[in-house]
Amino acid sequence: MQTKFNKYIRYSFSALMLIVLGAGMLFISCEDDDDEGNDKVELFSYGPMPIARGAELRFIGDNLDKVTAIIIPDGIEIDASEFTTRTTELITLTVPQNAEEGLVVLKTPQGDITTKTPIGYSEPISIDEFTPATIRPGEVLTINGDYLNLVKEVIFTDRVVADTSFFESQSRKELKVTVPEAAQTGIIGVSNGEEEPVIVYSESELNITLPVFDEISPNPVKAGSELTISGSDLDLVVSLKLGGDIEIGSDDFVSQSADQIVISVPLNTRDGNIVLLPLSGVEVISGTELQMLLPTINSIVPLTLKNGEDITVTGENLDLISSVVFEGGFEGVIAEGGTPAEITVTTPDGALSGAVVFNTLAQKSVTGDELNFLAPSLTSFSPSEIKPNNLLTITGENLDLVDKVIFSGGVEGEITSQTETEIIVTVKVGSETGVITLVAINGVEVESSGPVTILSNLPDVTGYEESKATPGQILTILGSNLDLIKELVFPGEIKATAYGEKTDTRVEVYVPEDVPTGNGQIRVITYEGEEGLLPEIFFGGVDPVLYPDLVFNDFDEEGHSLDWDNWGGISALMDDGNGVSGKYLKGNAQLGEWDWKWVWGCNHHDAFPKPEVDADNHVVKIDVKIEGAISDDSNNFQLKLAGKDSQWFKLGIQNDDGTWGTGDGWVTVTYNLNDIGITGDITNSGDWGLITQPPAGLDFTRISLDNFRFEPVP
Repeated sequence: MQTKFNKYIRYSFSALMLIVLGAGMLFISCEDDDDEGNDKVELFSYGPMPIARGAELRFIGDNLDKVTAIIIPDGIEIDASEFTTRTTELITLTVPQNAEEGLVVLKTPQGDITTKTPIGYSEPISIDEFTPATIRPGEVLTINGDYLNLVKEVIFTDRVVADTSFFESQSRKELKVTVPEAAQTGIIGVSNGEEEPVIVYSESELNITLPVFDEISPNPVKAGSELTISGSDLDLVVSLKLGGDIEIGSDDFVSQSADQIVISVPLNTRDGNIVLLPLSGVEVISGTELQMLLPTINSIVPLTLKNGEDITVTGENLDLISSVVFEGGFEGVIAEGGTPAEITVTTPDGALSGAVVFNTLAQKSVTGDELNFLAPSLTSFSPSEIKPNNLLTITGENLDLVDKVIFSGGVEGEITSQTETEIIVTVKVGSETGVITLVAINGVEVESSGPVTILSNLPDVTGYEESKATPGQILTILGSNLDLIKELVFPGEIKATAYGEKTDTRVEVYVPEDVPTGNGQIRVITYEGEEGLLPEIFFGGVDPVLYPDLVFNDFDEEGHSLDWDNWGGISALMDDGNGVSGKYLKGNAQLGEWDWKWVWGCNHHDAFPKPEVDADNHVVKIDVKIEGAISDDSNNFQLKLAGKDSQWFKLGIQNDDGTWGTGDGWVTVTYNLNDIGITGDITNSGDWGLITQPPAGLDFTRISLDNFRFEPVP
């Protein structure tokens, strides 16, 4: 609006200058005419423009003392006696408050003079005061000032606008407006509502009434019961918040009035302040925290019991209990039909002796008495000497709590029948002479006082001639009394079908093609029907390359450059007959403490075109040999295929001690591409390679790689 005002002043001033210059010329001619007695009434200019009503309006001209009246729109006639100034060159007068825009007419004896430009007005909206100073939303606020008849909007804090639909009455000097429900304490503004609005703000703040807390009762409160909030202006509350970020809308209040709100406290309410929210969103926080009532535990019966049995808990407000946790972190099952005074809880199998903790949905807890869970006891077993695959009878107490029977050698027996006082268990092959361990359902272990003797007439195996058992090849078993062997059963319950030499000290057996890869034991069966387990050995080898067109690096390409195979010189191409076929890649460095990330098998698509496959329907296979073992921390590898990075994965087969190896021979490892984070189409583009990120000190010379290839998902 200020811009428009300046524009009007600029234009009026320019016109005035032109009129004054013209008037100067006329004045000179008038002087000549005066010599001839010229008394013509002329108007040169008038202003300022725009002008405020009540301000002084000036008319400049010649013989203006002859003007008898001036008519200002709309039809307001001002007689010469009402002029503030009246001279030959100047007339001044006060613009009436009811003046309107339009052309001004000067009445003279020589006839009317009408202005060529209309009179315009500046109408400065102003706020003098408002009442009352404090008001509730929905009540009427009276604003006094000037030009309030031009107001189209009243603006409350925070950007809450009351348009004309909120106006109760409106005049130039007074505006009555209903305060919106969302209004907040702060200054107010009035606006003419134009596209480029004029906004006038009050100097003082309007205080918007907020709800007030007086009392919260009861406190502490029981979840699920009613809570009464007392205060004033509580009818302004549209929602409230309780501890635990629980919000309750007014539609869910039990009752609401100006001085009281009653709610039903949700079961999962937590300790904390209550927050009242009027429609304005201004939070009113209680000065006192609401405390959630805790249950009281009077007794637990019984205190000594077996896992799986029930306990009866008595006390007060027990209906607040949401979970019962026993020692070891195991949760019991609360039976249906409990009361505030008594509940029944089924103890979990894994619970250990110790205190019981009772939790509520308010995330509060109380601790009850300590429970003593009975353990099984082993009194005797028979027979004291037994062969594998025969039944052993164990007697004692609380044997119904036994989950497992473990024989020396870590072999678990097969329980065939079980009562509170007796267990009958089958002694499995591989069991050794030693104590018997009973493992209870809660994990507590009890050992027999004496050993059981495992009888056997098995061959004495001292080891193997080969370092690993390769499918399709001979494995040589060494030892004595090997002529007792009738049958050999490989992991996966695969029976040997082909043998080589068989003597008392040496047995050659062909490893079945489909034996599972990894560490395992061969089960031996003698002619007398006894069974035993041979020493552990690694089973594995490499898979045949079924799809030569899907090989993306076999390190055999003619003209293959080692520069494409690694960064940092940590590997070398080998052709020494110790690979799978042809050349292979072997580690050639041990990382120092500052080494971080290295790339093996880098073979870019622009040097050697790559196969294109759908990762969602393919696996990737790598032939790998690890001499000795590498730690789990050191075994971190990542594939880069067509610029796509896989997740980190492990090479080789994991040993029982957590290390990784391949039995010092070559094996094929297989990874589902989706499982390692590569999806979609793999194209002949981007970077290809195997990335490793080990800790300092990993000896790469123990790792060899060959035949990176895709295969369709079986």
